[in-house]
Amino acid sequence: MAGDTLTVRLDPKMRESIDKIAAQQDRDRSYIVKEALRAYLELYQWQIEHIKKGMRSADEGRFASEEQVRETIARLTGKK
Repeated sequence: MAGDTLTVRLDPKMRESIDKIAAQQDRDRSYIVKEALRAYLELYQWQIEHIKKGMRSADEGRFASEEQVRETIARLTGKK
């Protein structure tokens, strides 16, 4: 699949990291960069969707109570 060309400037360490990953996966540098950008954009879009969902909930007055927040933090951190 042909696509547009994008030129970016990378610091040497970043380029070395990309080359190392490409060699490990037996892929070219372009493939690794495209996959990294795809993953970043997917995560970014997911975050934006969830932020918007949270904003709508807040606008509707739906919030977690202080106790619910404490219980969730305790459950996630293993602290009571």
